Amino acid sequence: NVTEEKFVLDTLAGCIEYKSLLDVVVNAFFVRDGKYCLISERNLYIVICYLATFQLEELGFQHFSRIVKSLDTAKMQKFLRFFFNALYLNTWIKDEWSHFYDSQYVKENWIDPLLRWQPKVQQLIDQLTAKLNNHIATRKTSKVTQPQEFNLTVPKPRAIPVPLPIPVLEKTQPVPPSTYKPPKEKKQLEEIKTKNRKKAEDLLLKANANKFRCATVKPEKEEVCYEVLYYLKILYHSRLKSLKARSVTIKVLLSDVLENLRIDSIPIKLNAAAILREGALYQRKMEQELKRVENLLQGAKDPSEFLEWQKQMRGKDLEEQLAEIECRRLQGKLSYEEAVLAHQNVIQENKKKADLMREKKADLMHQYAEKRLQEQKEMRDLVEQVVEGHKNAKQAKIKLQKYKQQIVQEVCEENRELLRQALEEEEEKLRKRFELIQQIRALESLSSLRHKFVDLTETGGHGLICEMSIVELRERLALLREAQKAAEEEKRDQIIHEKQAKEQLLLDKLDQISVFRAELGRAAALKQEEKKRKSQSGERPMKDERILNLQKKIAEKTMERKKQAELL
Repeated sequence: NVTEEKFVLDTLAGCIEYKSLLDVVVNAFFVRDGKYCLISERNLYIVICYLATFQLEELGFQHFSRIVKSLDTAKMQKFLRFFFNALYLNTWIKDEWSHFYDSQYVKENWIDPLLRWQPKVQQLIDQLTAKLNNHIATRKTSKVTQPQEFNLTVPKPRAIPVPLPIPVLEKTQPVPPSTYKPPKEKKQLEEIKTKNRKKAEDLLLKANANKFRCATVKPEKEEVCYEVLYYLKILYHSRLKSLKARSVTIKVLLSDVLENLRIDSIPIKLNAAAILREGALYQRKMEQELKRVENLLQGAKDPSEFLEWQKQMRGKDLEEQLAEIECRRLQGKLSYEEAVLAHQNVIQENKKKADLMREKKADLMHQYAEKRLQEQKEMRDLVEQVVEGHKNAKQAKIKLQKYKQQIVQEVCEENRELLRQALEEEEEKLRKRFELIQQIRALESLSSLRHKFVDLTETGGHGLICEMSIVELRERLALLREAQKAAEEEKRDQIIHEKQAKEQLLLDKLDQISVFRAELGRAAALKQEEKKRKSQSGERPMKDERILNLQKKIAEKTMERKKQAELL
């Protein structure tokens, strides 16, 4: 049919002309609401968008609704609900279209007509949703001519109804007492924890009873270990000003630990690096000892007395530092107790302030309710004035709409003629390209037969000095491989000789290390016996008076805090 053919050509030309505008809407639909729609249905949405935007007034709403109902109801319902959303039309669709055309032209010619048609399109969307939900959509009967009433006197407007009284809120129920009681599940969890703890203690007792002999610690060394660990813990939590002071104290403690916890010599399998390292260490010690003996022969003094005096002084310094650290820790604990007491006083003051704020809030709410009643009366007066103004504005809108429709029709006819010319030119270009492609494929399909025979004894004939045939190249490669194998065998023999020399050196070092270890073990045993004698004669120092005074103050503050907590 000629009319149908014209309609199809017009829609095709319009879709190509306004492709940039239509792509904005369709791309946004696929991103937001049409995530699960097929990309092959993109052209369908473009055509519906074009008809709704540019051809709805020419087609008429009934013809447009027939086209929509003939398609898939779910897809059309989803797309029309997205496109005819008033918020989207006034915000981002208008802004995106304004990038291509003037913003005022977009608003007057496209956005405002769409907003006018929005209520009728909403009815169509409701019908589609009802059809999806298996409801029978009520068909609207065709309009029947109805007799108009005579232009009689207009009745007086109705009086504004009296506003309804503000409902009073019901009294809320008090909080049930069960909220302040601990739940039963908490008690059950505590019982399970106690049972698990008992099981773990039993397992620990069994493990300690059946532990291996190598893991047992001698009772003589156990007290020393606990003391040193206690001091190290205090040093770790201390705040000494310089890192040097901390490192010196830790070195003194570690030297005492190593002297008291001297483990018997156990045979250990060493690797080559460890043997060489230990051998170099003993060699260095032997050289130092020889230098010391030479210095003594020449008249130098023995520094052993000075070292003992230095060790005693470091021990005293360590005790003083530990006492200061303990004092600081107790002072921190005392300040914590004082802060808790101050916090409890602040809580009481805050409660009094909260009561005053509640009273002020009630007065302000009463004043706010009176203001709201006055504002409602003023708004009703404004509504009456606005209704009278709307009646005069409708006639001006109808005239403006007719003028716009005439301009749009003239522009559309010019665009259609230009699009037809562009389509014809593109079709001619495509035909010429298709003919060229067919000619190129025909030339490529012709088979080319090329045979070349190669002689391996001849050279390439490029005129270079280093040219050679493939046979000569293979012979030279064979000679190079033989020379490479001979060099590898020589290198292998050299590595074996070096390995044997290294093993002999390691054996000599091991003999030397065993001799030195035996001598060092004897010296350590003698030193440990002397240390035991000194420790039996000495006694532990008493605690500092400052620490005792601070402990008493902390006990008093804790008692005050507990009493105040009970009162609260």
